[in-house]
Amino acid sequence: MSNAELNELKRKYVANGAASPATAFADHAENAEVWDADGNRFIDFAGGIGVLNIGHRHPKVVAAVKAQLDKVMHTCQTVMPYEGYVRVAEKLSHLVPVRGHAKVMLANSGAEALENAVKIARAATGRPNVICFDGGYHGRTFFTMAMNGKVAPYQTDFGPMPGTVFRAPYPVDYHGVSEDEAIRGLMMALKTDAGPTNTAAIILEPVLGEGGFYPAPTSFLERIRAICDELGILMIIDEVQSGFGRTGKMFAIEHSGVEPDIMTMAKSMADGMPISAVVGTDKVMDASGPNSLGGTYTGSPTACAAALAVMEVFEEENILEKSLALGEKLAKRFNQWQARYECVDNVRHLGAMAAFELVSDKHAKTPNAELAGALCKKAREEGLILLSCGMYGNTIRFLMPITIDDSVLNEGLDIIESCLESLV
Repeated sequence: MSNAELNELKRKYVANGAASPATAFADHAENAEVWDADGNRFIDFAGGIGVLNIGHRHPKVVAAVKAQLDKVMHTCQTVMPYEGYVRVAEKLSHLVPVRGHAKVMLANSGAEALENAVKIARAATGRPNVICFDGGYHGRTFFTMAMNGKVAPYQTDFGPMPGTVFRAPYPVDYHGVSEDEAIRGLMMALKTDAGPTNTAAIILEPVLGEGGFYPAPTSFLERIRAICDELGILMIIDEVQSGFGRTGKMFAIEHSGVEPDIMTMAKSMADGMPISAVVGTDKVMDASGPNSLGGTYTGSPTACAAALAVMEVFEEENILEKSLALGEKLAKRFNQWQARYECVDNVRHLGAMAAFELVSDKHAKTPNAELAGALCKKAREEGLILLSCGMYGNTIRFLMPITIDDSVLNEGLDIIESCLESLV
């Protein structure tokens, strides 16, 4: 079917809240390139929102999924377990830098992982409250909607949110929030709202994802760890977007050396197959009773096969080194744009988790969300899939596959430069 025919079906049958505004439908893809239903080629700088760190249809992952399809597609691991689930758990327990011996539960999505992390934290502490941060994004289920540090579009129209979620500032110097101010805000939330003896967990992203790709300072993460230790609160790190090599380490928290009690992950964990994980210290993970965690499809055989293949690819193809190299290439081009264009500011990257701001006034740091939207739209018209994000909607973020060929990378960056030239 053509794009036009598919768009008509979308208009008639897909709920408005779930319908994509994009009009080109993906037909097939390879590494960092996608072709639509009409045969048009796109360079992919979005990676399914950070899901395809090793590219579309990595051959090793495709082969692993096909092999699994010839064996078992589903039993529900709580009814009859299978090798893939326990092997993924074993691998993650050795990879994830939580305190002490780690145990694992698998789920289907990042939001499910966060929901279960909160359940586990409550069971382990006997406390109800959680504290999250401005700009954070944790999912679209009811509790994770409440955890998100941004109202629109995630909470709009959906009524009252759960009342045991409290908020603190996230340190972003560029937008006037210092580390000390963020810590003061956290301590004030503990004093006036959440209450230390009622707080199960402090939950944060080591690099904000939807909130704008701002890395948390190491000293800030260390201070959060110390506060949690002093008050008996669990530290939960959300690595759904920053994990699996995006920042040049397997997990972004590794840059700080801080060890959380629980970590969540999803997205690039299985190169497009739906899977997520909660990994935590064994005593914490074992706090809830039998059959208290899980779901019908959690840790499916095919998704586990893909996840195991992804972890092998990381070892065999030096993905972490490639992520660091990609980050340097992006930074070099971003710095050129920042020097050349009055609208480009605050270029930054941690490994390949890279971004810059679009502003209308560099001195005042005035966000220009309209220009960000126009850039993404024009780039799409020129054959480049590009995403914006951030509290002010003015951040351009980069989530292309780490495995992208240099020629394709440069072609995509040239499109952005051409679009900037025409827009400003």
